[in-house]
Amino acid sequence: MTENNIKENETSTVKVVYEYCVLRYVADIEREEFVNVGLLMMCKRYRWMRAETIVDEVRIGNCFRSANITLLRNQLAAFTRNDVPEKGLPVEERYRWLAAVKSAVIQTSPSHPGIMILPAETPAAQVKSTLDAIFTTLLDKLVK
Repeated sequence: MTENNIKENETSTVKVVYEYCVLRYVADIEREEFVNVGLLMMCKRYRWMRAETIVDEVRIGNCFRSANITLLRNQLAAFTRNDVPEKGLPVEERYRWLAAVKSAVIQTSPSHPGIMILPAETPAAQVKSTLDAIFTTLLDKLVK
């Protein structure tokens, strides 16, 4: 393969970086025990962000007998509702704000990066569809 072919190959693809973190319910902050309850994922290049929460009441009840499920659901709503004041911020700033380290009952894992290598001419809608598929796979693996 010649140098020209290598350069041609490199320019025919685009690298799309995304980040994600796991949302955790920490019933007793001092004990640092948690149950995964959701996923937050963001792609700056395509201004895409998605969050989903899953409250497995049986699992949480088995781990934390005194868990207040109603309060938990209300706190998790901050990650998924559309009326938050931060809605006007760029997607990466909203992600950083939501994923920031907190000493609270809802915490996030460290952010994990991912990268997709796609054909350069891939339409934005297809990229977002691929991000949705990755999100669903991660959610199934980490939370369900």
